Amino acid sequence: MDSSPHPDDDAKKMEEASISSLVSMTRDFSIDEPPFIINEERNPPGIERGTRNANSNSPTSPTSLSLKSDRSGSLPPYFCSGQPEARNAISVLQAESDLRLPPLIEDWTKENVKEWLIICLRTPPYIAENLYDQELSGACLVSFNKTDLLDLGVPAAPALQIIRQVEKFRKHSETFEPSGETTKSPKEMQVGSGIIDESVEIETVSLDSGIQSLSSTAQMLQMARNRIRSALNPNTESDISLPPEKDDNVTFPQPNNSKCQLRPFDKSNSNVFYKQNDILPAVTGPSNLLNPVHEYKLLPSADEVSEREILYEFTKEVFSFAASCMNSRTNGTIHFGVNIQPGQGLGEVVGHKITSFIKYNEAFESHLSEYFEEQHVNAARMCIRPPNFIQVYRQDGTTSDQWVIEVDVVPTYSVTQQSTFYTQMSIASTENKQQCKTECLFLRKGPRSVNILADTDPRIFQVEMKSLNDKIQCWASARKKAEEKDEEQPLQGNQGQRLKQLLTRGTDTWENFLQVIVVTDKCPSAELEQLDFLKEMNLFAVLDFDPESDVNGTCNFYRRDRIANLHYPNMFTTQDSTTTVIGKLNLFKQTSWVFCNGCVNEDDKTNKPLTTSKWLKKRSGDVTTMISLLCRPDLFSKDRLLVVFILHSVVTDMSSPMLETFCAIYRMLEGADNMMCLCRDSTIFKHWKHLIESRCKEDITSKCIYELSLIEISSTFQKLRKPQTQSSKRFLPSTGSSSVLLTKQDEELMTVLDILCENECQNTEIETNDSFEEFKMKMEEDFYRGGQVSWWNFYLSEMKDSLPFIKRDKYNELYDLITPVHGYTSQCVMMNLFHHPGCGGTTLAMHVLWSLRRKFRCAVVKNNMATNEEIAAQTIKLLTYGKEEESGYTPVLLLVDNWDDVEDLRQCMLTCSRKQHNSLMVIILNCERTQFPRESSTNSRIANVFITNKLSPQEQSLFSDKLQHLKHYHKKPETFYAFMIMTNNFSETYITNVVSNTVKDLDTTTQQSRLFSFLALLNTYVNGSYMSLSLCEELVGIKNVLFKQERLDEKMNPYSTLMITFTVEEHGTFQAVRFLHQMIARKCLEFLTHKYKLSLADITIDILFCDQLYKSCMGKDFLLQNIHNMLIKRQRKEQGDDKDTQFSPLIEAIQNEEGPEKITDVLERAISRFDRSATVPQALARHFYLNRGDFNSALKWALDAQGKNCNSYIADTVGQVHKTHLKKEIEDTEHITPERLDDFLTLGFKAVNAFRTSQDLAKTDQLRQVDLSDLHMKKRFKSYNTSGYVGETEVMKILLDVIKDLPLFASSNKIKRDQMLQFLRGNLPVSKLNDHSNADVNQFVSVLADHDKFLISLKPRLKEIFDFFETYFQYLKPRSLEREITDERNKTKISGYFKYYTEIFSSSEEEKTAEKASKPQLSLHQKIEDLRCHLEIKRADSFAGLLQYLTDRNLTEMEHILQKWQFIVENSPHRYGKDIVNYILANIVLHCIKPSSKLLKRYEELVKLLNEALQKEGTRSNLTELYYLSMLIMWPTHDQSLESFATYKNICTYITSARKSFHRRFAHMFPARSAIAHFFLGKSSGLKRIVSKVRLDHILISVSKKDKSQSSQQRGLHHMWQSGKVWNEVEVQKTLLRIKGKSENGDIYVNYGGNLKMQVRPVYLGDVRSGYSREDVSFYLGFTMEGPVAYNIKYEKDL
Repeated sequence: MDSSPHPDDDAKKMEEASISSLVSMTRDFSIDEPPFIINEERNPPGIERGTRNANSNSPTSPTSLSLKSDRSGSLPPYFCSGQPEARNAISVLQAESDLRLPPLIEDWTKENVKEWLIICLRTPPYIAENLYDQELSGACLVSFNKTDLLDLGVPAAPALQIIRQVEKFRKHSETFEPSGETTKSPKEMQVGSGIIDESVEIETVSLDSGIQSLSSTAQMLQMARNRIRSALNPNTESDISLPPEKDDNVTFPQPNNSKCQLRPFDKSNSNVFYKQNDILPAVTGPSNLLNPVHEYKLLPSADEVSEREILYEFTKEVFSFAASCMNSRTNGTIHFGVNIQPGQGLGEVVGHKITSFIKYNEAFESHLSEYFEEQHVNAARMCIRPPNFIQVYRQDGTTSDQWVIEVDVVPTYSVTQQSTFYTQMSIASTENKQQCKTECLFLRKGPRSVNILADTDPRIFQVEMKSLNDKIQCWASARKKAEEKDEEQPLQGNQGQRLKQLLTRGTDTWENFLQVIVVTDKCPSAELEQLDFLKEMNLFAVLDFDPESDVNGTCNFYRRDRIANLHYPNMFTTQDSTTTVIGKLNLFKQTSWVFCNGCVNEDDKTNKPLTTSKWLKKRSGDVTTMISLLCRPDLFSKDRLLVVFILHSVVTDMSSPMLETFCAIYRMLEGADNMMCLCRDSTIFKHWKHLIESRCKEDITSKCIYELSLIEISSTFQKLRKPQTQSSKRFLPSTGSSSVLLTKQDEELMTVLDILCENECQNTEIETNDSFEEFKMKMEEDFYRGGQVSWWNFYLSEMKDSLPFIKRDKYNELYDLITPVHGYTSQCVMMNLFHHPGCGGTTLAMHVLWSLRRKFRCAVVKNNMATNEEIAAQTIKLLTYGKEEESGYTPVLLLVDNWDDVEDLRQCMLTCSRKQHNSLMVIILNCERTQFPRESSTNSRIANVFITNKLSPQEQSLFSDKLQHLKHYHKKPETFYAFMIMTNNFSETYITNVVSNTVKDLDTTTQQSRLFSFLALLNTYVNGSYMSLSLCEELVGIKNVLFKQERLDEKMNPYSTLMITFTVEEHGTFQAVRFLHQMIARKCLEFLTHKYKLSLADITIDILFCDQLYKSCMGKDFLLQNIHNMLIKRQRKEQGDDKDTQFSPLIEAIQNEEGPEKITDVLERAISRFDRSATVPQALARHFYLNRGDFNSALKWALDAQGKNCNSYIADTVGQVHKTHLKKEIEDTEHITPERLDDFLTLGFKAVNAFRTSQDLAKTDQLRQVDLSDLHMKKRFKSYNTSGYVGETEVMKILLDVIKDLPLFASSNKIKRDQMLQFLRGNLPVSKLNDHSNADVNQFVSVLADHDKFLISLKPRLKEIFDFFETYFQYLKPRSLEREITDERNKTKISGYFKYYTEIFSSSEEEKTAEKASKPQLSLHQKIEDLRCHLEIKRADSFAGLLQYLTDRNLTEMEHILQKWQFIVENSPHRYGKDIVNYILANIVLHCIKPSSKLLKRYEELVKLLNEALQKEGTRSNLTELYYLSMLIMWPTHDQSLESFATYKNICTYITSARKSFHRRFAHMFPARSAIAHFFLGKSSGLKRIVSKVRLDHILISVSKKDKSQSSQQRGLHHMWQSGKVWNEVEVQKTLLRIKGKSENGDIYVNYGGNLKMQVRPVYLGDVRSGYSREDVSFYLGFTMEGPVAYNIKYEKDL
């Protein structure tokens, strides 16, 4: 039956449609328990054990329409509180209390879970640790079953224990009652106290028939008499059997059982529980329609009927009761599991055993539409709340398996209007088991529900129906008035002001530095344009619950103009570190748009949208983990974070994902201070406010905006936003003096670059704003006080009435270096600007960029943590931006600051250019800080300029003029200390006076002085160090509140005048604090140590003990890295330092001023602080063996370091401990005894093993992960660590020194010495050394016998090491220029060791002559061995050794070498491939240095000999040198016959074999070194066409003889090779043959006809164009061990 039309019908339909789309009554849980949600959100879990002993045997009349009569049951038995289960549960609760665990398991972090497992369950720690490592939080734990835990590696027994204890804990946690109670309404207080002001009828009636089943007039009279009697005489029994009288106005006497407070109406409060036999208030009838009526029911037990029948009874009773409340327009609650007490109407808690909550919820959801008419299903869905399951406790407080089910009905006027709600009741026939439906109309009559259609009296039925419409209209009108009266009136008129306050936090404008996280649901498409203010915010992340957002929602709207990366919550839950996640997802650089409920167009099922219930199970954990990362204190300080909830639709479900997200953020931020909620209207606000009050017990009205439209919000924000300091349209210079518009989107894609546009700072909002003068003054003040220079400083200096920006003397030199007259021949150019720290080097570089902004596309790398690959890719994007064709690019001028490896960055540029375009032009300008800029400039092989901390007279004059200018515009320019330091020409006296006047009254006991000392120490010993502003505020006691009353500069006054606050852009943007200048920091530290007697060690230990520095805070990673580097980073000349140090400068300063004991204290404390770092215990080990001679402690800490990070450098330290110990033992021993010899050999053996371990680990160092605190080791791993080989050689030299001085090997006795050599070579058994006449000698021999194998291995092992270094230096060159210095040093050292080796193991010339005289008929074998020994001594017994003679150019010696190799090859019974290749190379080398030698073999003979060796070795040999010679000798030419040798035809195969063989042998060195081209292809034939690189070098040196300095010639030579100028020299062009080939698919090939097609690797990848164009090219051919390489590639059409 439809109701009459009503004006509010349209509003009603809209609300029904909106709410029905959001509210689902189904609880679809994966396990047979309800979800466990914090506070009041979810229903308590079900228990599947035990039974209920309640008897219900009231038969149903077969003629009645009712399917169930009222039942009464006996009370269930009491359960003993002493059961073990109860005791265990109590103990769990006690343990949780001790551990301060959150009351709900879902709130537990993985740390909470770990503590609970170990402390409460006594689970083995390794199990708890394993689960901790797998991110097991409480939310995960409650969803696991035994199988899940077994899959995670938990043994069966602990898994079972964990599952059972979780079940017990959940039972208790769900009944946990918080200390603070919510305010009760007057009605709730009345119910709670038992005061009932309603007319009460005692018993319910059969719902279907309307006939009373148990009540009668006599019973009612008896009830009244009992109440009167009880009032007159309290001792009177209340159960005297007298006829009852009905008296609705008399209060019932209370039974002996305690009364129980009802669950708050319409609240799913998980903290509520009932106890068995507790009494609930009496059943009631409608009163004011808002106070709920109550009805109590008992369902049949599982022993009586089937589960299906129980669920049927449940749904029938629920919807019958609900329909009566909806028709009567009264709120109501029906309770199942409560037995109504006969004669009193009070409810006694009994409970029901529930085996499956899911089935109740499913039955509830699925049957709702069956009971109500189709047009009223949505209204019923909105009025009838889902079932609440309240756990029943035993009287002793332990949990039982009984539950009370409660269903609330809230028939709001907006939903019910004037409608009448009929229901359809299904009646089952017991005969044919068929279902038939009967229409029913239920109303509330007193405390009962009556079906008025069941009355069989037609007269009564007509009377009821006649008055029904009038009654319903009357009830509806009363309901509407009641709701309006009860409705809280929101505050009016202050929403705009509140919005301003929330956005500005008490200031006048919106701060651009605020990082914003937005949480939003689906926005109607018509309102998207009103969200344009989001595009103006610095959005860190958007948590979007609209699965269609990227198709037609907010995400799609935002990405039209801004960049946002699309993410899912599970992308934040990896095992990677926070820094790694930030890097992978580009957080802080670009907005992260997170689809928290999946995406409709996602192919992966794991990221598909989910229903609310499935979301809670499958995705809520990921969202919580994501939020715990996004809201970490080390990512944001609270004063820089704003979380904005935008609610477009009503949230009514306590388990709503939006509410879950709010609670997760609320927990992480410890409140709602950083939040604001934008609600579309007041209805949304009321529901949201109610849910949050229920969950979080906090009123968020002051954080909500609900009266303003989105248009008003957007306009208000635009008004509060600061004027833009960037041009609205930014342009890049392009070819032909044209320009290209750089869009905001594209600029955001280049995240690591600060791009300088040609119209930088022009036409900005700020320039036309009234605040421009204030802005101008602040920009100048910040810079001249010591802040980083800004583009605005250059722009402002060009304005009218401004002095030009000071142009340093080196400005023109750097400008000319960047813009040479003749241009560049190389595609990527590197140059250095060396400067003292704080002398204006970076400012000078940026000044030149500013001047060149219209000539180059200029950019500064703004993120020093960016990888070279990332920088290169974005630089190439900037280069090619706006260009569709691959020609005419405007070069990029890229500024990097103190970059670690510019050469690697250059190579990355070339690599990227191959993939992007054809003609790269990038200039990399590296500002390199160094204490010795002049020396660094002299030693550098890269074009450079240097600037020092001494001003020229001209510069001093410019600074003086600028000071006078500043005095006219600024109040105290003398406090611009960075500027004043330069004005005073870096005067130490000036700095001393400034510091002494500022810190003269420093109180070293205050927190201010503590912060002062921390910054002074850090800024002195770590360039570029800082501490975040929020951390500094915390250290000095400024509370971290949003509306601060104190500022750091005020708290630190007057010391704050020496400091500056600046913006840091690394992983995020935040404010940081440092000293104005490093010289000021150093001088402050001197005052602290000398005047105030604070030692360096004490300050350092204080930093290490200060826990606040190491907890989560902004910039924590960088602060920890700086502290760590301050302790362990050594100085090295190869890295631009003035000297090589054994320890960090700080540790060395402590050593010099305070002694080694203090170093021990500092480093031991550092080990406990950086417990995962391997380099700190390594430094302590080095301290013990170098400074204190405590080798046991040194070994202990070295092994500790090795256990934390087993890399080659740590293993080398272990070897160094043993080596130093060995040297010390030898020095302290005056006379060697057998015992001491044994000790020496034992130590030597340990040292050698450690060094060999280092050698093995060096091969895998590049693959090893580096801990955050050891980031400086990443630079180490760019070089190949050879220290293990050097260390082993040194130990063997020490041992050989000991052995040769033993009494049994007297050097004066030639026989004894020969015995020693024979023994060490393994040719003489150790037993032969015994001297039967000398017992002392025999004791030494016994010791030697014990170490026999080790000693015999010394000579071959040394030979292996020398061979290794020969190939290392000759086949490969370092990729880093700095490593060349180290290479030269190591070459000298190894040469010295080799000389020693030959002195020990070779015979003198006199001995050889004497031996030949005594043995004129030496055997052939012996003669060959002698020749090999001679070649070994001359370092000509290997391929790499022979290559050295290209440089040595000792003609006579080389001829002797060739003769010896010829004899070996021609006379050896077995012609080894290695001997053949050495012989062939000896011919080639001799031909290169003396082509006229008569000893040279003919070219054809060498080819034949090579072919013989190739046939023997095949194509899979590790003899790389053989394949190298095949390229070198048999490289075909167009006029050469290919039929002579089959080898010519197989040259392609041998090239491939060379590459594979080379990679097998040297691939582990590739990250640090690259193959060397020793030879090039010339224009002649035969051996004459083999041109050595040495010959080309001589040509270049002869060209550059104008510079007589040898070092300058070497630098010039290197520069010519790097820049490509070598190929422009006419003499070089005359010497080399230019090969023609073809570019195919980005590679270069040479085709000589037939199948002879050979691939050639370009040396510089940038030489090859992209696009895979098949073009004819030409190039010069070089030969490396890896294969042929192409130099100076030119496209034929361009020639």
